[in-house]
Amino acid sequence: MDNSIDTNEHDKTYENEQSTVTLTIKEYDKLKAKQHYITDPSLIAVIDKIEELTRALRKHIVRTEI
Repeated sequence: MDNSIDTNEHDKTYENEQSTVTLTIKEYDKLKAKQHYITDPSLIAVIDKIEELTRALRKHIVRTEI
């Protein structure tokens, strides 16, 4: 069995680093605005769970003036 690497299969990381993307100002502004929001479903689920646990804990808080 030949374990040599095919000459057509090489690391393309270098090529990817040289890529450029062109956006209109409008598209760029939309992307900039999106970065202020949480959209990852798994992160949203964690935040929802924290909120649920916080609500449960608040039921046990008793604020008294000393």
